[in-house]
Amino acid sequence: MTVITSEYPNSWYLASTQLLQTQSSLCDNVEADVCIIGAGYTGLSTALHLAKAGKRVVLLEAARVGWGASGRNGGHVGTGQRADQFALEKWYGKTTAKELWRLGLEAVDLVESLVTENDINCELGKCNIHYAAKSAHAGELREEIEHLEAVYDYQLLRAVEKNDLESLGSAQGFHFAMVDEGARHLHPLKYCLGLARAAMSAGAVIYEKSKATKLKVVGDSAVIETMTGSVRADRVVLACNGYLGKLYSPIASHIMPINNFIVASEPLSEAVAQRINPLNASLSDSLFVINYWKLSEDRRLIFGGGETYSDKFPESITDFVRPHLLSVYPELSDTRLDFGWGGTLAITRNRMPDMGVKHGVVYYAQGFSGHGVPTATMAGKLMALSLLGDCEDFDLMASVKPPAFPGGPLLRRPSLVAGMLFYSLLDRLGR
Repeated sequence: MTVITSEYPNSWYLASTQLLQTQSSLCDNVEADVCIIGAGYTGLSTALHLAKAGKRVVLLEAARVGWGASGRNGGHVGTGQRADQFALEKWYGKTTAKELWRLGLEAVDLVESLVTENDINCELGKCNIHYAAKSAHAGELREEIEHLEAVYDYQLLRAVEKNDLESLGSAQGFHFAMVDEGARHLHPLKYCLGLARAAMSAGAVIYEKSKATKLKVVGDSAVIETMTGSVRADRVVLACNGYLGKLYSPIASHIMPINNFIVASEPLSEAVAQRINPLNASLSDSLFVINYWKLSEDRRLIFGGGETYSDKFPESITDFVRPHLLSVYPELSDTRLDFGWGGTLAITRNRMPDMGVKHGVVYYAQGFSGHGVPTATMAGKLMALSLLGDCEDFDLMASVKPPAFPGGPLLRRPSLVAGMLFYSLLDRLGR
């Protein structure tokens, strides 16, 4: 399990962000309508929407606001769900798949509207380029474009064939690209802190360095304990994702925490930045262990690549990620990498988020599987709406529950590692 400290990791996001004033720890016994555990996108979105509706909201954060994946990720705001529409149609039928697609688009719109309404300066940009890393993937992406246009009337995609890929930049080794003008990208920590400011302005109370150590449902309410205080609340929202730990075992087997890693280069010249990413888009590839990247406002290349499935991070994250970066941009072999950091996210077996309610009291959303910026933000809104009596879309997401990992929390890791290593091997077997 990842050790939670009270300080942010040393990342470019931290170096480029004006942090919030540290919020006090919980040192009393308090009451609330809703107690939220976890100050990432899920918890903050829930808190903001509930506080604006007049609810008494207390949010407990073990470390600092945005300390976890919400302050460390690649900043991509992708359309749709993490699983593709072909899979969703197969699993749930076309009617449900279309509703899930609608919610995926609304999630992107929600992020953009929250940024605008709350004046969050988070380097919001447009467009994602998704590259086919293998020749076989090119046909799959062409089919996906055609399907989304014909069945979902989504007209913001365009295909770029191999001979024209240089128009999108100097990325090497790819066979096709799907350009999505409906996608967005941003600075994840600035966005997270902006949500926190908005939630507190609306009346939510955030306690930092206040790790929830025990959750007990008592009748139709709950008591949440920390080392120095407690919260009695009518309802609880678990927004812990990869940091759930042993707090609430009934939902632990639904997710698997894994680690992902990112580097930030030194600032690139305008000429180099224009050459590698002329559209200033977010970019990704179709490998199972996905590479993803974008440019920062000061023209650093923010590049994520590689995963680990143990509790430990690589000794040198920059050395760990560098080969992935150079496989895409060999021209940057002499470019300095100024920052390297990692974080823990939670995946599900089918990559769909896990949402639901236990005992009518404990609401939860987790397992965003690398699609967390839009999906976690929307999950927070849907939980808030459900708590306010508007349950339809929350119930839809809760109905598509992903299967649990076999063996439960104790035995799930060996089977996951074996599967991940198998697909990682496939990634390396030719293009």
